Amino acid sequence: MVDKKLIAEKLKEQAPEGKISCHEAMLLAGQFKVEPGLIGELCNELKIKICACELGCF
Repeated sequence: MVDKKLIAEKLKEQAPEGKISCHEAMLLAGQFKVEPGLIGELCNELKIKICACELGCF
């Protein structure tokens, strides 16, 4: 089971100004062994912008 609360806390830590790079988001997905889409969903919920996207999605 994925602990979304723990991932959300880590996201807030890494994005104190409300932004996280795509690279950092992908690393976080790897660290928690979750799909990058989950990180994107949590970023949306937390109003964190993903910048410097490597895929051109954000």
